[in-house]
Amino acid sequence: MEPKADLELVEEVRNGNRQAYTELMRRYQQRVYWVSRRIVGTHEDADDIVQETFIKAFLGLGDFRGDASFFTWIYRIAVNLSLNALRKKQALNYLRQSDVIARFLPSRDDPAEELNSKEMGSLLQRAIKELPEKQKAVFIMRYYDEMSYEEISQVLKTSVGGLKANFFHALRKVQEYVKRES
Repeated sequence: MEPKADLELVEEVRNGNRQAYTELMRRYQQRVYWVSRRIVGTHEDADDIVQETFIKAFLGLGDFRGDASFFTWIYRIAVNLSLNALRKKQALNYLRQSDVIARFLPSRDDPAEELNSKEMGSLLQRAIKELPEKQKAVFIMRYYDEMSYEEISQVLKTSVGGLKANFFHALRKVQEYVKRES
């Protein structure tokens, strides 16, 4: 039996089938968790945001028009809640050093090279921490979540051209920071 489409499940939820919402949560819980985790940096904060995201989505399901996919809609909620959490805590250190190292630098067997990798990872982490909020969000969605500019545009409700500019500026700032500090 083929799984139901998201929009079918949304309609079932609207008609009182709460199991359909459980299925939507199951489908997207991991992805919502990881985008939140990358933005806020801690497991505990990301868990809270996942719960808040699905509660807010459930309560707002009547307003969901289906202009975008259900995933894009819930992803937008998660990103906005994550960015709001950052603002409240003014915590800009949202990427774990191990994530940066794993993404940018290959694993090393030599302890001296491993130490150098950790130092470079820490430097990259500090560079990303310095980015303006919107550039961080675009960077995370584009680089880590490998979303297209069109998908990011739907999530952030902004133009593709502006997103490309934000991503370009973020990369340039990271390069300049690394060059300046190393």
